[in-house]
Amino acid sequence: MPSEGILSVVGTPIGNLSDASPRVLDVLARADVILCEDTRVTGKLLSAFGIHVSMQRCDENVMAERIAPTLTRIAAGERVAFVSDAGMPGVSDPGQRLVDAALDAGLPVEVVPGPSAVTCAVAASGIACEHFFFEGFLPRRRAAQLERLRELTAIPGALVVYESPRRVSATLAVVAEVMPARRVALVRELTKVHEEVVRDVAPALAQTVAGRDEIRGECVLVIAPPTDAERDARRQATSDVAGLTLDEAIRRELAQGEPKTALARHLARSFSLGRAEVYDRVVELAAEG
Repeated sequence: MPSEGILSVVGTPIGNLSDASPRVLDVLARADVILCEDTRVTGKLLSAFGIHVSMQRCDENVMAERIAPTLTRIAAGERVAFVSDAGMPGVSDPGQRLVDAALDAGLPVEVVPGPSAVTCAVAASGIACEHFFFEGFLPRRRAAQLERLRELTAIPGALVVYESPRRVSATLAVVAEVMPARRVALVRELTKVHEEVVRDVAPALAQTVAGRDEIRGECVLVIAPPTDAERDARRQATSDVAGLTLDEAIRRELAQGEPKTALARHLARSFSLGRAEVYDRVVELAAEG
């Protein structure tokens, strides 16, 4: 290990404390300070292994004000460990801002690997994931979810989505609406005693989850890649507008009597744009006549 100051980005267990590697524990024990999302959560981890190191809260609300003092400490030769509540910092959290600032300042940064809900869920799902896209959390509002999921249909790989147990049923219903032919795996309570993987085509899985009294534990949805039928439909839609600008395609379809909402949905897929953006342009051009 280097003797000069360093920022250590440390992956911590996502449920099972036995997943903390000897290197993770060594780096935490030798740190001068540990930056963490929640000192109560990290305090329990440290207590479980008899580690006594000063902690500082460093979540998204205080990240901006923590960066400069942290860089000063590292430059002065201190070892700073950075952890999230669980998993790898910088994955679906603002931690990359601190890493970015340290690298820009020419300070040493090391990654101490640990569990990640993304890769664990991909492995546990059994769904073909030669290529996958990590979305993180979808928008909370249903309309925004619909729009975002429609944009994601163009990605030629599996999709990985984080969701809370309170919202997972509603989110699955939207997935079933947008991608009814796709298989989906709900993976929850990863690495814990009650770890579970439930798989089915999206509408059936949504119905199964909606019928449960309660869902517990943080959830990950792994959505299978586009089906052959989806890819064929997309290629056909793209060929229909090949060589046309968005405005040209809109004017052509309007002249053929295509309803505005259906037209916006169709062209949003073809041009890989947001439906709301395309719909606004459809309305503008329709008003021009």
